[in-house]
Amino acid sequence: MQHYPLLFIGAAMLAIGCQGQPESQAAQETSPAPVAMQQDTATDNVLTDQEKQEGWILLFDGQSTDHWRGAHKDHFPEQGWKAEDGNLMVMESDGAESRNGGDIVTKDEYSNFDLSLDFKITEGANSGIKYFVTESYDSKGSAIGLEYQVLDDQRHPDAKLGNNGKGTRTIGSLYDLIAADSQKNVNPIGSWNHAEIIVQGNHVEHWLNGQKVLSYERGSDQYKKLVNNSKYKDYKDFGLANEGHILLQDHGNRVYYKNIKIRPLPAS
Repeated sequence: MQHYPLLFIGAAMLAIGCQGQPESQAAQETSPAPVAMQQDTATDNVLTDQEKQEGWILLFDGQSTDHWRGAHKDHFPEQGWKAEDGNLMVMESDGAESRNGGDIVTKDEYSNFDLSLDFKITEGANSGIKYFVTESYDSKGSAIGLEYQVLDDQRHPDAKLGNNGKGTRTIGSLYDLIAADSQKNVNPIGSWNHAEIIVQGNHVEHWLNGQKVLSYERGSDQYKKLVNNSKYKDYKDFGLANEGHILLQDHGNRVYYKNIKIRPLPAS
């Protein structure tokens, strides 16, 4: 697989507009270019020599779940998840949130990072990729953290919901807070999509299939307003942890993940 080069621009600061959200503050940040989606199954779940030199860490090699454990657990779930045919799969149950195998989180925590992975959803499916998960909140459902939504927008009712306006729970969105760009490019059900989350300091970007679909500043006045108008309003300092786990969500629907890799980035 060929990747776009990841470059940092030293002193020059580029204004990054916030897409798919009411955020008015321009982000004075730079970020790595997005990683290309893996196409060749023969090279799934491996790091190239270039990626190794760039500091990428493979979080799933197609077989082992050694980098993962259950949320609020010290071991990987006994049911609800399966590593098979090079995929890390959430198994179908009843569509309920974290009621079968439960969420899984990375054993390590991350602060500044570039997270890259491929996902494939089944018809009507719901899942999510969370970050800055601390496990310190008392939650009866999924563990709490900022969420890159994974969803069948055409068939799942969540696509029409969201406390900050219609579309804040659609694929690629910052769940319940910021809608992804309405012109986003989503591959059909049963096809692979590529997600990327880039965090540098408080600046965060969501990418979907090589397109930046939103960006925001953690802790900004606008961010705090969005949180106060969301389901997370009662969670103190939601999304503001200095570091946290990466999480894959069990929402009772079959969803596939592969090529899960992360690159820690220098503090901005």
